[in-house]
Order: sequence, then C-alpha cells, then structure tokens
Amino acid sequence: MVRAQQTPIPCTLMRGGTSKGPFFLASDLPSDLLLRDRVLLAVMGSPDVRQIDGIGGADPLTSKVAIVSRSSRPGIDVEYLFVQVAVDRPVVDVTPNCGNMLAGVGPFAIERALVAPRASVTPVHIYMVNSGNVALAHVPTPDGSVSYQGDAVIAGVPGSSAAIRIDFLDTAGSACGQLLPTDHAIDELDGIEATLLDNGMPVVVVRASDFEKSGYEMPAELEADEKFKTRLEQVRILAGERMGLGNVRSKVVPKMTLIAPPRNGGDLMTRTFIPHKCHPAIGVLGAVTVATACVLPGSVAWSMVRARHDAVQRLSIEHPGGELSVEIEVQQTGDAWKMIRSSLIRTARALFRGEVLVPASVWDGSRAVLSESSAHRTLHA
Repeated sequence: MVRAQQTPIPCTLMRGGTSKGPFFLASDLPSDLLLRDRVLLAVMGSPDVRQIDGIGGADPLTSKVAIVSRSSRPGIDVEYLFVQVAVDRPVVDVTPNCGNMLAGVGPFAIERALVAPRASVTPVHIYMVNSGNVALAHVPTPDGSVSYQGDAVIAGVPGSSAAIRIDFLDTAGSACGQLLPTDHAIDELDGIEATLLDNGMPVVVVRASDFEKSGYEMPAELEADEKFKTRLEQVRILAGERMGLGNVRSKVVPKMTLIAPPRNGGDLMTRTFIPHKCHPAIGVLGAVTVATACVLPGSVAWSMVRARHDAVQRLSIEHPGGELSVEIEVQQTGDAWKMIRSSLIRTARALFRGEVLVPASVWDGSRAVLSESSAHRTLHA
C-alpha cells in the first residue's frame, strides 16, 4: 500500500472585506491546537516572506484564516475563530479579531449548510471565539442562495458587491475586559497623549502630530522611517502593559492608530499599524474602536471631531485607501456612558472551493494528538 504524500483539506478561499484567506470547517482540521497551528503554517507557507510554498499572499492582510463551526450556544448560529498567521515567522496568533474576515463568515456558513437561508436576507448570529463577543451579519440571499452581486462599494476593493451589514453587539472590552482598560479617556505614555480603547479590538489612538507626522503620509513613507517606527513601537509596548495585555512584543495587539483632521469630508483621518506595517486602509474593528474614540468625551479624537450628542451617530473614518463609515449607538445616563451597537457595511466573495494540500509529514489526516513538546519543536524550529 502506497502512503499518500499529501493530505487534502476542504476549504473555501474567500475575500472578506479588504482581507483574504482560507475558510475551514473546524471539523476538517486537527482538534489538537498545536497540531492545528502546525497545519495552518503549512497551508499558508509560513515562515517565508513570499509564502511561496503555501497559499498565503505574503502580506498580513492575506495571511489570515477563518475557522467556522456550528454553535450550540443559545441564540447563536455559528462560531468563528480568526487566526492571524505571521508571514515571515512561525507564529499563529488567535489573540485579535478580524472584522473583515468576519464578513465572509455568514456566506460561508450558509453555503456549507450550517445556516438555512431565508428569503431576501438571512441573519447569521456569529460568536467571535477570539473575544467572546457576538456579531449579527445580514447576508443577501435572494432566491434562497447567497448573492455576491450588488452595488456596495468599499475602499480597497475594486468594483461593487452585495452589501453585508454587520452589527457588533456588546463588543466593549473584548480583550481587555472593559472599553477603557485604564479607566481614563487619556493616558500619557512616555510623553505621548493616547486614548487606550477596546471596542472589539485593542487600539491605541494617538495624534500624528505628536510623532512629528502630518497623518497624511502614505504607508510606504511611514514604513521607511525607522526612527518613527521605533518610537511608535516603544509607545505600543507601554500601552500593552497599561491595557493588561502583558508583553506585546510578539503580539499583533494593540494596534496603533495615528489620527489627524479629515481632508476629504469625513470625520477623522487615520493611519493604522498592524502592528508594524501600515495598513493600506483600516481594519473593521479598528475603525469601530477609532469611531468610538470620536464620541468619547475627553479622548484625543474628541477635540478633532465636531461634538454631537445624538444616541446614534454615523462617522466617516478616512484612511489611505478612502473611507469607512461606522454607525455608533451609545446610551448615556448622567455620567454613565455605554456602547450599545456599532454597525458597518462590508462585502465578501467566495473565490474558489476545493482542497488545500499539506505534506503528510505535517499531518496525515488522523485525529491523533501531537505531543506538546513535539509540536513546540516543529513550530519553533
């Protein structure tokens, strides 16, 4: 009997918002977490700057994975684990969320028969495993099947697609335990004023001018400034400690966002780092958290945005690739201030369905549990 040299794993490659990566059913991957990580590194082709021996796109935005399963939680349809696979290091990180890849979860769940489609629009309640929060995706399903065609346009994606509205419910404190991890609207970090927030994503909001930047530089220009990046990382490390995230040198959170006054009719200009590369646009949950800073009295963003007191506010967050509109609903009773909901429009598209192959030496398809010591040696060799 000839032993198979490669193991096929069913997957769907999907674009979710401005990100892209393989979507898997959890049941198609190893149940042992260390072995699963080893498999995902092989799938993406990491560590290698080109990811030439895998299906990763050699960029943090295209080195992402979504793992989806049916949920037994009351009121929840599916569970979504986001995985950020480092490009040039053998690192698999399940610390952050990804709101862009989230946009593909509803369509994937419907097409893989985890959720039954309804007429016109199918609501999909999604439990975000990384943070323990819930999102509600409204997926267009005319004629009982997912539609990807429509007139919704999002910055960073060519053409138009069907709009998928995503409501983020009770996302405050997703990783840090509360919206303001330090209880302050402004903290000072080595001489830099910053707002430390977690509304679905730990984010450090700082003024670009405090780093001697305009906030309108293009990503390549910011990335080329090593002195600036070193300073930014120093502040990020301090922020991680203040936010209760520990030593964040090897973590992708918190994300750093530089802000400046808007230029194109929006509410705020941004430049976001993920964490060391400048995002060509802005992440979904990053935008939600920055928009939250805009309505938070006393934050570093508050003075840049015209004051509003409506319970529901729509904010336009400008970024290098255009803008992203976020709708924020807040409830204020006296001095008490609570986030109720944040919503935005994303698009998604299934790009191919099939099987991705990994060497049988990485995983032979069996459910045997890899020992922790063996997996550690493999992941960090």
